[in-house]
Amino acid sequence: MAAIVSINLYILLCITLFVSSHATPTSKYNVTAFGAKPDGKFDSTGPFIKAWQSACTSPNPATIYVPKGRFLLNAINFRGPCKSQITVLIAGTLVAPQDYRALGNSGFWILFNHVDNLVVSGGYLDAKGAGFWDCRRYGKSCPVGARSITFNSVNNLVVSGITSINSQHSHVVINTCNNVLLKNVRAIAPAKSPNTDGIHVERSNGVTIIGCTLQTGDDCISIADATFNLFISHIKCGPGHGVSIGSLGKEMEEKGVENVTVTNAIFTGSDNGVRIKSWARPSKGFVRNILFQNIIMNNVENPIIIDQNYCPHKLGCPGQTSGIKISGVTYNNIQGTSATPEAITFDCSPSYPCEGIKLQDINLTYNNETATSTCKNIGGTINGTLVPEICL
Repeated sequence: MAAIVSINLYILLCITLFVSSHATPTSKYNVTAFGAKPDGKFDSTGPFIKAWQSACTSPNPATIYVPKGRFLLNAINFRGPCKSQITVLIAGTLVAPQDYRALGNSGFWILFNHVDNLVVSGGYLDAKGAGFWDCRRYGKSCPVGARSITFNSVNNLVVSGITSINSQHSHVVINTCNNVLLKNVRAIAPAKSPNTDGIHVERSNGVTIIGCTLQTGDDCISIADATFNLFISHIKCGPGHGVSIGSLGKEMEEKGVENVTVTNAIFTGSDNGVRIKSWARPSKGFVRNILFQNIIMNNVENPIIIDQNYCPHKLGCPGQTSGIKISGVTYNNIQGTSATPEAITFDCSPSYPCEGIKLQDINLTYNNETATSTCKNIGGTINGTLVPEICL
C-alpha cells in the first residue's frame, strides 16, 4: 500500500512540476549578477538572498542559477511563500565557513522555509564538518551543529543530483513536508563522524527516496515521528547505521510511523540493516504497515533488528518498557551476510508485544555458517526459505 501511494505521488509531482515549468515563460537569475563570487572566500550570503527575493516575487516560474566555482555561504534562510515555482540549479559548490562556530546555534546551514513547488538540482554542498566533529569528541562547549540542507514546510518538492559532503549534523532534512521526491542524492561523511544522518524524515507525508547513495557516520536514512507513506527504493547504504525507523517513544504524545516501504536496497559494512528502535519509556506512538523487501546485506552487523529497549547511557528509562506498538511488519527476500553471529534480533516490548510480523525467504549467513536469531515478545508468521531458523 505504501509503495502504491508513494509512486502515485511521485508521478503526480513530476507531471505537476513539468507542466507548471513549461506552461509560462521562466525568469532566470544568476547569483553572480547579484554580486556572488565563485572564489570560495567572498561571503556570498547576501547576493544569494537578493537572487532569492527576486525569484520569489516573480509572477512567472523562476530559476536561480549557481554557476561553476565555490561559493561561500553562512547560515542562510530561503523563506517563502513565493508567487510561483522556483528551481535552484547548482552547477558549482556551496561551501560553509571553515570555522564551524560561524554557523552558530541556529541548527541549519541552508534552509528552505515555507516554500511550495520547489526544485533543487545538482551541485555540491561542502559543510566542512571536521572541526565540529572534533569539538563534539573533545570539547566541552560546542554549538548544536548545523544540518546541511533543511526543508521545512515545503510542499511539492524535488531534490535531485545533489552531493552533500561532511555535514556537521544531518545532511538532508525533510520536516513537515508533503509530496516530496529525493532522487540520486549522495551524502558522504566518515564512518566515525557523529550524528551525520544521510537523510532524515519527520512529520512528513508522501516522501519518495530513489537511487540515493548514503555513506555516513550515523543512519543512512532516519525516520522519525509522524512520517506517513514513505517509499524508499534502490539505495546504497554503508558505512552508517542503516535505515532506522526511530528512535521513537521518547515522548508520551507521538503520532507514530505508518506505511513505509524499503525495497531493492544494498547495505555494505553498516552497523545495522533495517532497524526499528524505540525508547524503553511509556508512549502513545506506533509503527505499522512496514515492508522491507528485496534487500542485500554485505557484512552488516545487525541485518534485521527491532530494539524496543533503546536507552543511550542508561539515562531516563531504566526499569521501564516501551509503549510503542509495532504491528504489520513484513520482511521478504533479504539475502546476504552478517558481520556478527546473530543476524536477526527481535527485542520487543513486554508491555506491547510486536504483532503481525511476517518473514519470507530470508537467507543470512555468518562466516559461511548458519547465523542465529533471538525473539522476545513477538508474534507472527514465517514462509519460504528461512536461514537462520526463525525463533517466532
